[in-house]
Amino acid sequence: MRALDSMTSVGGPLQLRVLVVEDDDVAAEHVQDALAEIGHEVVVVGDGDAALDQGARGGFDVLIIDRMLPGLDGLSLLSALRARGVDAPALFVTAMGAVSDRVAGLEAGGDDYLVKPFALAELKARVQALGRRSLNTRPATLLQFRDLTVDRVLREARRGERRLDLLPLEFRLLEYLMLAMGQTVTRKMLLEQVWGFRFDPHTNIVETHISRLRAKLDQGDAEPIIRTIRGAGYLVGG
Repeated sequence: MRALDSMTSVGGPLQLRVLVVEDDDVAAEHVQDALAEIGHEVVVVGDGDAALDQGARGGFDVLIIDRMLPGLDGLSLLSALRARGVDAPALFVTAMGAVSDRVAGLEAGGDDYLVKPFALAELKARVQALGRRSLNTRPATLLQFRDLTVDRVLREARRGERRLDLLPLEFRLLEYLMLAMGQTVTRKMLLEQVWGFRFDPHTNIVETHISRLRAKLDQGDAEPIIRTIRGAGYLVGG
């Protein structure tokens, strides 16, 4: 896997090399423009066979793959890439949104799944999160924002000199928000990545845990760490 020269422990947008496999020229252009806008290098391929050749060369930090492609379909493509040792995290972007489709994508080696139509802001946030998680060669063990420090090795968080008494789930929630620093994280993303839900339980579980985490983070401090972006989700930094 290619080391990310721009990876830092303080968050902010990464500079990633992204392979986009999409046969719809208009959709591919929108994705390419959105990712290039925040500094990513994007290579677009329009069919599965060409994508296998391109992806097998390595050097990509994130793969974005449509399910329905000319030549190799998206599932077969990713399975073939995984068989060749390509371990870059893969995001399926597709109109196939049934639970069985999502399960098939994850079982084929996918790391995330986004159903069309989608907001480009969510796509960018998911790519950023996958890029950070993929950095096995240079893992960010210490995440920082203002006076908040999260130690991923010790599983400990501090605000200034104050050690935060976080439950394991609260730590995972904070860790995920910090890894996506500068990007809005949706409720759906939190359900999937923190709780492991591939469906919406239609409860206020996210809101409740965010509220408890905020209470521990901001106790006696003037500036809140987690911002609510109305109608979109939650944001640290940015």
